[in-house]
Amino acid sequence: MQPDVSFVIAAYNAEATIDRAIASAVAQRNISVEVIVVDDKSRDRTLDLARSYPEDIVRVVALEQNRGPGGARNAGLELARGRWVAVLDSDDAVYPGRLCTMIERAEKAGAEIAVDNLQVVREDGVAEETMFPADYLEGLGEISLADFIGGNVLFESRFNLGYLKPIFQRRFLNANGLRYDESLIIGEDYILLASALAKGGNCVVEPTTGYIYHIRTGSISRVLELHHVEAMRRADATFAATHSMDAAAEAAFARRARSLRRAASFLSLVQHIKARSPLKAIWTALSDPAAVRHMSMPIAVRLRRVAAQFAVVAGR
Repeated sequence: MQPDVSFVIAAYNAEATIDRAIASAVAQRNISVEVIVVDDKSRDRTLDLARSYPEDIVRVVALEQNRGPGGARNAGLELARGRWVAVLDSDDAVYPGRLCTMIERAEKAGAEIAVDNLQVVREDGVAEETMFPADYLEGLGEISLADFIGGNVLFESRFNLGYLKPIFQRRFLNANGLRYDESLIIGEDYILLASALAKGGNCVVEPTTGYIYHIRTGSISRVLELHHVEAMRRADATFAATHSMDAAAEAAFARRARSLRRAASFLSLVQHIKARSPLKAIWTALSDPAAVRHMSMPIAVRLRRVAAQFAVVAGR
């Protein structure tokens, strides 16, 4: 029988958290699930732990070479059989009623995509506030392409909608040839959902909290470097050349493009300061004065610290 949901869990050196992710997927209530774990050439015991589950409960794929988060997820999507697909990060978890609630809302609205709220949990296990205020999501109801792009403008968006963890109708993804951009390490989730919306997918918002987002030091989503931003700019250029947008989406896209350009200039400026290259720093500041303003913003402080420490991105 076809399962209601296929969970795709891309895992890389996740021996400390993979059991938690798998257990939460298996524990979904009132729906049938299949769990697909794709080991992205881990160097720890991740693959052994995933294979310790019965094959009829967890299907395991061991990649021969590291393909990054997008590539690992794509490998899982190719094997998925469920009516819906849900991507679950290997260091996160989901509440037992999440998928049943989301699918019910999506099917009632005739939507191909659904998103919900996220519970943020610190590394010490303390639960913080939810990612988004409940009344904010209730007010959205549905998310358009313009809404989503506008919610992914660096330094400017009130709430970063890029953190949303959507579920998709599998047949919609396949019919439109939608997969993750494997050239991206940060921003691959954004491009996939934006592309799905551009292809005419309707995205309904379930305001309750179903996804448990664990903050982990050194995780990819917590680190932003210049080469990540440049890759995002290239992906956005491809998106604009591939998809048509209405006036509202084009305006939001232009704001996002400006924010990415300024972020790249800012990170370049930080690198020059760190490298003690004052002439290059001055040239960068003069080329894009708006980037200098980021130096006083809280998010920029964090980025400056990251650049100064030359943080390693999740061991990749």
